[in-house]
Amino acid sequence: MPAELLFIADLHLDPARPEALACCERFLRGPARDAAGLYILGDLFEAWIGDDDPAPAFEGLFAALRALAEQGVPVRVLHGNRDFLLGTGFEARTGARILPDPWVGELAGRRVLLTHGDALCTGDREYQAFRAQVRDPGYRRAFLARTLAERRRIAAALRAESRRRTAGKPESIMDVDPGEVAAWMRRHGVRLMVHGHTHRPAIHRFELDGAEAVRAVVGDWYEQGSVLHLAPDGTLRLETLPFGAPAARPARDRAQPSCAGPAISETVKRR
Repeated sequence: MPAELLFIADLHLDPARPEALACCERFLRGPARDAAGLYILGDLFEAWIGDDDPAPAFEGLFAALRALAEQGVPVRVLHGNRDFLLGTGFEARTGARILPDPWVGELAGRRVLLTHGDALCTGDREYQAFRAQVRDPGYRRAFLARTLAERRRIAAALRAESRRRTAGKPESIMDVDPGEVAAWMRRHGVRLMVHGHTHRPAIHRFELDGAEAVRAVVGDWYEQGSVLHLAPDGTLRLETLPFGAPAARPARDRAQPSCAGPAISETVKRR
């Protein structure tokens, strides 16, 4: 069978959740080895405070990613809202390559747009202002100039503040804006978009300017893994990867929507 492209997102890997980390390492050392390529669409980590962090808890993950890349499986990574500080040090440790967000290119014979997805949630203006702030190069330089201990404290405080601020936000603004999705697809000339962030796995089919368009959403890795398959003939399929007893889902915040719902499996054939 021809090799498929695989997409994952929103693993939010954290030493406090070893079951998710173990499932990811098994996936990388197992099914991913047969893939034509692996795309990680942001938030691989619960928090990434800089490439100078030794992160010993993730040595097994780094080794699995590096082995995958050395085997010849391209590993491509987008920044998420939790790991936007991934850089060349991470690339050197893992063999992965970081892509710009959005990334547009040809995959499986069709033009595809890949994005983490948070920039599409335009209804949450407060979050978009925060996103612009932390993505600013000056902010990054100032943050990385701090000690690792300081950065850990700041990251923990930001997560706590995010949970507090979003606890009362309506679910509608926690999802992507359909108008923004259509605008991005028109701007980049695509009919297939793949993203994560919302934790609402599904394959959405809709009409865009008289033609079928598809928006595929990869799920999170809180209670199980989620993998999107793209076959050489354009078929899309969502798969779940069980990893034992469900992990406790954290309180709702912008990076961790609580409304992921059950994983959805659907197949879409390119027309």
